[in-house]
Amino acid sequence: MPDKRFPMRIIQFREALREALREEMQRDENVFLMGEEVAEYDGAYKVSQGLLAEFGEKRVIDTPIAELGFAGIGVGAAMNGLRPVIEFMTFNFSLVAIDQVVNAAAKMMSMSGGQFTVPIVFRGPTASAGMLSSQHSQAFDSWYANTPGLKVIVPSNPYDAKGLLKSAIRDNDPVIFMESEQMYGDKGEVPEEEYLIEIGKADIKRHGTDVTLVSFGKIIKTCYAAAEELEKEGVSCEIIDLRTIRPIDYETVINSVKKTNRMVFVEEAWPLGSIATEVTFKVQKDAFDYLDAPVLRVTTADVPLPYAPTLIEASLPNPARIIRAVKQTMYAKA
Repeated sequence: MPDKRFPMRIIQFREALREALREEMQRDENVFLMGEEVAEYDGAYKVSQGLLAEFGEKRVIDTPIAELGFAGIGVGAAMNGLRPVIEFMTFNFSLVAIDQVVNAAAKMMSMSGGQFTVPIVFRGPTASAGMLSSQHSQAFDSWYANTPGLKVIVPSNPYDAKGLLKSAIRDNDPVIFMESEQMYGDKGEVPEEEYLIEIGKADIKRHGTDVTLVSFGKIIKTCYAAAEELEKEGVSCEIIDLRTIRPIDYETVINSVKKTNRMVFVEEAWPLGSIATEVTFKVQKDAFDYLDAPVLRVTTADVPLPYAPTLIEASLPNPARIIRAVKQTMYAKA
């Protein structure tokens, strides 16, 4: 949560990311930004607005529509001492570059026996963003989290986004940094002073006693909405924001479950092989005796995301589905 010791401002999610980029580029001349429309157009979502004017075309670089090519250039630059930030206009397009991410960046330190590190950040929006249909609405969080050698960060608010992006840029390992098109305009408190957030540490966003809701990214907002409705019925929800899904902070989740004795994991991903599956396994393994009900998951429906708004609503996690799951863990009528 924001550190109240420092003066606060209310800024947008995109502005928090921009501040992180600017501060790290000012701090280290080896940091540069590369991607489609990041320079002359000031970024597809205006995250990089003003950076070309400040740092010049050698450090804010427009690319062709060729994700495989510029991802590979980024990996090579990182192996030679630079710190690239590679922006994918959407992680849906990262599939074109996944060979460079998974087979080059993630494996290079291991394959070289530690001779090469790859301090690179791949960032951009993931998952659904409205009526964009199947090919532009996929959550790739769990895909990349399945890869040894990568770190995967999915922030839920401006404060976390800035602190975690700064830490990601300074990290010597390749980092996948996933955002949401629907969050760039979200506002939140961000300190005026510099700060970092440790990668791999979850955050308790809301304290509660009856059930633990675990999630990350923009779905945290959906958890808040469900928790507020449940509070009216006397149900107290604790909300855990993983923030980082590789590595995962299991300890914070398990300690919460030991207190509440129930868990619902909410995730904008297909159910098979999801982060929810992994965390549920760890909870039943290490906190089984504390559970008063089976762990439940609320995920995206196991179908390509439709185009129609009514079908999108039915497919994605929403407050009503979370409330039903919570009541089920409490053996109450939904």
